[in-house]
Amino acid sequence: MSSPACHRLSTCFELSRPGAAPQLRAMEGLRGLAVLLVFLVHYVSLEAPWRGDGSAVTPLATALHSMGNAGVDLFFVLSGYLIYGSLMCRQQALLPYLRRRARRIYPVYSCVFVLYLLLSWALPSESRIPAAWPQAVAYLTSNFLLLSGFTAAPPFISVAWSLSYEMLYYLLIPLLILVFDLRRRSRSWRGGFFAMLTLLAGGLFAIFGGPARLLLFIAGILVHEALAAPAWRAPPPALAACAVPCALGCLLLPLALLLKLALLACAFFLLCLCCFQARANWLARLFCWTPLRWLGNISYSYYLIHGLALKGAFLALALLHPPQAHGLAFFLLLMPLMLALSLPPAMTLFLLVERPLSLSPLQASVPAMATAPAAVSSPALPAAGNSPPG
Repeated sequence: MSSPACHRLSTCFELSRPGAAPQLRAMEGLRGLAVLLVFLVHYVSLEAPWRGDGSAVTPLATALHSMGNAGVDLFFVLSGYLIYGSLMCRQQALLPYLRRRARRIYPVYSCVFVLYLLLSWALPSESRIPAAWPQAVAYLTSNFLLLSGFTAAPPFISVAWSLSYEMLYYLLIPLLILVFDLRRRSRSWRGGFFAMLTLLAGGLFAIFGGPARLLLFIAGILVHEALAAPAWRAPPPALAACAVPCALGCLLLPLALLLKLALLACAFFLLCLCCFQARANWLARLFCWTPLRWLGNISYSYYLIHGLALKGAFLALALLHPPQAHGLAFFLLLMPLMLALSLPPAMTLFLLVERPLSLSPLQASVPAMATAPAAVSSPALPAAGNSPPG
């Protein structure tokens, strides 16, 4: 890629600034990994008509679908780390904090919400809006207020259930910090408090059910506490690199949901510890790869729009090549093509809406030198979705 082209792309998609901490760049790359996992879920679902019944590819597709669901859990860990760390480092008034969180979420969400409304009007057979207007108003209001993750009705924007979890975390964590005076407590006290909270909430979820994936936010909180400890030692990068695929593999086993979530939480905890340490190791440098970071930077826009983009791409494929049974080669070769086709709508949404309306001028400032990769930012496992960056 030529230097002028690199500069133009940097101007569009670079968010890190010169001198930014290495962990911030690694975090951008981790978001890129999470959004790739999210893509797998929807690619596997939409590609199914081209596999046929009893296809030899089905076990692989099923495995990728199950493992892809963990992408949203990684986003929850990153949000837990970011928001808790931001609130712990300084006192913040609640209303300005909530306004910033709403500004981060709602411009892009509102844009896609309106797009779904237009498509529901144009394609009533595909619409999820109830026919009776009182129910329709209640349904749309619930979804716009990001309550869809806690209702029985399917979300209007299918992947937006995770935003309900994000907003609940945004509301609960400043209250926990205030009520239990966590800033004045010792680090060991806070660690014990969140461990007890995890056990208590996990026990309640095991008995009564509920949004057990909220527990992944606590893994991010514990990452912050571990990194702030004066004598913490990051685990070997090879350990974290092996722990993540092992935890993903365990999603394929007939284990209880809470056990699967616990394994994911431990694996992502180790991964974040390795990537966020002050002195970058080979694993952190891997996640500082510029294309992966840029993908992470547009991940929120990608999360909200990629379902529609993939649906359109597969409809076009059906016109050019009607569904029929294919083998492994077709499944694997089609995957990068569909990923590429899903990117332009997300890039457009990021550049026209998210970047100007949701990111602060400091975040959106784009230094040319920041493109160097080595520089220093429901039901059991339901359909994955990205969560907004913290």
